[in-house]
Amino acid sequence: MMQKTKVLLVDDHPMVREWLATLINQQADLEVCGEAESAPKAMQIIGPAKPRVAIVDISMEGGSGIELIKNIRASYPDVMVIVLSMHDEVLYAERALRAGARGYIMKKEATKGVLQAIRCVLGGKLYLSDKMAMIMAEKFVDGRPKREGSVVELLSDRELEVFQLLGRGYSTRRIADELHVSLKTVQAFCARIKEKLQLTNATELLHEAIRWHDSQQEK
Repeated sequence: MMQKTKVLLVDDHPMVREWLATLINQQADLEVCGEAESAPKAMQIIGPAKPRVAIVDISMEGGSGIELIKNIRASYPDVMVIVLSMHDEVLYAERALRAGARGYIMKKEATKGVLQAIRCVLGGKLYLSDKMAMIMAEKFVDGRPKREGSVVELLSDRELEVFQLLGRGYSTRRIADELHVSLKTVQAFCARIKEKLQLTNATELLHEAIRWHDSQQEK
């Protein structure tokens, strides 16, 4: 019998995991070897599960998908990560690739993209939408980054994570607990975000974070 390629699912939505598992397990050459609802759980089971591919969401309770990708790359470099996210690829796809992902799919395009992406990365290629591939090609040709109208792209991965959690209504204390860092570290991130976004105080930062978070939910 054909040895199936093992796939790990990391998403905090049970229905998404169930749908992905059904889709993947229907394939003759693929099988789901494990599921995790958080980044810490993923790192706990990835060793015993021995996946060849991991499908990872960007936003999860208990840790960032971007940080998870970095951790997987550092500890399990042979595992190929594909991001499946609701977040705009223009903002997150390049970050995910820099972290070590091999592909990026937006959830609204997942039905036709997941299996194609898995087989694409197994073939040694990157998987991106035509739109994102064109954006990255233009950046490479021009030799400089292009800002797609969002100053949020100026933020580092960790700064963006803090900004996103602020937009979800988290306090700085809760963000510190969520990211497993000190309150002082979170406050330093907030100060850098305010500077980069040219905001004058914590109230402006909070309003901008909520506005941005709401705009992402509408996409």
